[in-house]
Order: sequence, then C-alpha cells, then structure tokens
Amino acid sequence: MSKATRATKMLEQAGVAFSVRTYEYDSNADSIGLQAAAAIGEDPSRVLKSLMALVDGKPVCVIVPSDHEVSMKKLAAAFGGKSAQMMKPADAERLSGYKVGGISPFGQMRPPRAAIEEQAMAQDLVYINGGQRGLQVRLDPHDAVKVLNAIVAPLVT
Repeated sequence: MSKATRATKMLEQAGVAFSVRTYEYDSNADSIGLQAAAAIGEDPSRVLKSLMALVDGKPVCVIVPSDHEVSMKKLAAAFGGKSAQMMKPADAERLSGYKVGGISPFGQMRPPRAAIEEQAMAQDLVYINGGQRGLQVRLDPHDAVKVLNAIVAPLVT
C-alpha cells in the first residue's frame, strides 16, 4: 500500500503535521468507520468518517465521528441550505476522485465545501481517511479545519 496519496501530498504542501496509520480494510464491514476504529485500536469518536452529500443540490464533504450519523437537517442548516441528502456512491467517487471507503476530504479532484462536526474539535488528534482504503492520517482537527477552510457545526443526530 502506498502511503503517498493526493491527500497526504496536500497536507505536506500545507505544512500540516500528521502521521499515517495503515490497517486491514474490510469491504464487508457494516460500518467502514467503525471497522477502521477497531482495526487501529482507537475510540470511534476520534476516527472521523468523510461522507459526500448534497445540500440544495450542491456537493459538500461532511466529516463526523464514525460512531455517529449525520443529521440531514443540521447539515443543510450548517451550509445555509433547505435540504440535504447523501450523494450516490458513484457520484461521490466521480466527484472526489477516490473510491468509497477511501474518500478523503483532502486532495479531492474538485474540492467541495466541507463541514466538520463540532464535537471532533474537543479531541487533541483525530484520524481522517488518507485517500486510500486502509489508510488514515492522524492530525489536529484544527489543522483539518484550516486546510479545508471547513465549517465547524453540529452535524450529527
């Protein structure tokens, strides 16, 4: 497995301190985020999942703890929209340039606006997908917000 992806290159170019953690990806897992947390031995609240969604028809990337579900109402409100829905997997892959299970908010082909769950900001370090299945980057959530120019808001149910 290569540890150099568009995501890690973006973080390096931005001067962000991060480390890389690999694990055995299980494509049959009920929850990819929870499987990743278990595989690397971390609390699921520190392992964030990157989801692609649509707010009023416009793409966004939503980053939330792997043990929570996104509230579509809160997601729409965070972006000043009226409605939100999850993006179809094929559309998420085409837009992000990553495969489902390996979608990173960093280094996307056409970066959409991003939002990070406010609870994640209480963590010293979090894990976010590094642009490949079985690859996580560990970094300060405040650095993720800066690099992505992300909104910090309540996003989960």
